[in-house]
Amino acid sequence: MVVHQYKDTYQYKKVFLTGHTGFKGSWLLYWLHLLGAEVKGYSLQAEQHGLYNDIQGDQLCQSIIADIRDADRLQKEIIEFQPDFIFHLAAQPLVRRSYEIPAETFEVNTLGTVYLLDAVRQLRKPCTVILITTDKVYENKEWHYPYRESDRLGGYDPYSASKATAELVISSYRNSFFNPAIYSEHKKSIASARAGNVIGGGDWSKDRIIPDIVRALQNDVSIPVRNPNAVRPWQHVLEPISGYLLLGTKMAYNPALFDGAWNFGPSTADCLTVKELVKIAVEIWGKGNYEPIQNNAQPHEAGLLKLDINKTLNELGWKPKYNSTQAIQMSLDWFKCYFEGGKQIADFTKGQIQDYMEL
Repeated sequence: MVVHQYKDTYQYKKVFLTGHTGFKGSWLLYWLHLLGAEVKGYSLQAEQHGLYNDIQGDQLCQSIIADIRDADRLQKEIIEFQPDFIFHLAAQPLVRRSYEIPAETFEVNTLGTVYLLDAVRQLRKPCTVILITTDKVYENKEWHYPYRESDRLGGYDPYSASKATAELVISSYRNSFFNPAIYSEHKKSIASARAGNVIGGGDWSKDRIIPDIVRALQNDVSIPVRNPNAVRPWQHVLEPISGYLLLGTKMAYNPALFDGAWNFGPSTADCLTVKELVKIAVEIWGKGNYEPIQNNAQPHEAGLLKLDINKTLNELGWKPKYNSTQAIQMSLDWFKCYFEGGKQIADFTKGQIQDYMEL
């Protein structure tokens, strides 16, 4: 049902995708291409060693290489394209990096969201807009209670705070300019999607657990583990992306009902500690070991984070298809294929998307 629904929604439609050269953006780009959408991407230059080049992303979309902070260029590209859908993924996505470049993190994550929504104000056609934030937007009290969409926003580190303020921006623009009560006047439906701790093939980022594991295993060194007891809602990259696509479908058919904020994550019983994830990864890979990093000077990172996905389950009809172990297996299968250099990695990536759609 979902496969046909997605295709019915996105085939021949114009989709403006920010952050299309990044890890999650590349997966979403490939999926949209398979659904028959016409995609215009807007992002910084792809990393040479990255998924976008592996899947030959330039052949899958019209690619605009520009900064999300260039408000005039962003508006020009959106207005010229006249999109039916906008997925906003462009971001500075790393917690530890945000301590090094806090001002830039706020500029990209918060002001970038302002500039995008301001451009949407200039559109004179119906448009469905989904803005991707993170599970870290909540004021984290380090308790076992999973956070609901209605819970208080916050953010200890600059990354989390920049995404929480982006959520405030989204809410303000929705209330002020895209109020669902007067949808017939503006014809814009605005939603935010909160997902995090996404793992999957093609992620080579620094200070992310799966890339750290893969690099260590390839080099036959111990896996460095910063916070072994930290609990996270791990999920394969295709899980939240399927949620974004489903949310876009629901919004397109009932725009005033499905706007707002939505959590995408695993079941609360399926969260693993970092140490548990590493042990499973070593078992799947067939070798390796890990060692905790003792560094009292390292920047603060949350120790416990869980999401409540009941709203998404009950109102959107979305639920995860993989458990944590399957998500780790899928991720490492991708990297094994990459390093073995046999089957083309673009075909393998396509196969993982198609397999997911058929579940």
